[in-house]
Amino acid sequence: MGLEYDGGDFLGWQRLGHGASVQASLEEALSSVAASPVQVQCAGRTDSGVHARCQVVHFDATVERSARSWVLGTNSRTPKAIAVHWAQPMPDRFHARYAARARRYVYRLLNRPIRPALNRQYLSWEPRPLNASAMHRAAQALLGEHDFSAFRAQACQATHARRNLHMIEVRREPDEVVAIDVQANAFLHHMIRNIVGSLILVGRGERPEDWIGGLLDGRRRELAGPTAPAAGLTFIGPMYPASWGLPAEATLPPAWETGE
Repeated sequence: MGLEYDGGDFLGWQRLGHGASVQASLEEALSSVAASPVQVQCAGRTDSGVHARCQVVHFDATVERSARSWVLGTNSRTPKAIAVHWAQPMPDRFHARYAARARRYVYRLLNRPIRPALNRQYLSWEPRPLNASAMHRAAQALLGEHDFSAFRAQACQATHARRNLHMIEVRREPDEVVAIDVQANAFLHHMIRNIVGSLILVGRGERPEDWIGGLLDGRRRELAGPTAPAAGLTFIGPMYPASWGLPAEATLPPAWETGE
């Protein structure tokens, strides 16, 4: 199942005992459609305030429902901040998390002296001028497989800090927005927000471009920039090999699979 959500209404993806979560809301809706308890596994957990354009989940159901019934029935029972796009049956061996070969996020920040009023739940804000070209050049030092301890949250529970960063692009968009697109095999807790917080210091001219590569090599989180706010971050979604037959938005381009 593929779904989008506005993370502003939730304390993150994961079910919690003390507040609303995307997982709990989705499982409640699915359980109603299935007339029995349903638990879901997602491709990547998101933090409080982080949004998703195409989160992918899988679940086991004890009843038969058409794809249309799963989609429409679930959407009629979820909060307005959650919307299911598609659903399809999959082989038992499919796992939303472990079958994914890449994950992509985008971070958007408004770069102007005046804070945002419109779309503020989807934008971070930086009032000082940013050199997006310098940020992009600095970010290229992060490409490839590295130990990303310098950009790892202290509370991260991952067994190791090695990740393979496939792509990172910093660009200016219309309406004074700077966007940071990032794709990797997987991410550490707060990894993207910590990278963005460091790149902002380069964009302001407070740090040289080669500082980012030095942080990576040094592996010391306390020397890197602050954690950027959650509101600017959106999980674009995971990507899977074409052999799984998922919709295009969740499928790796042919070039990625062939290594071209």
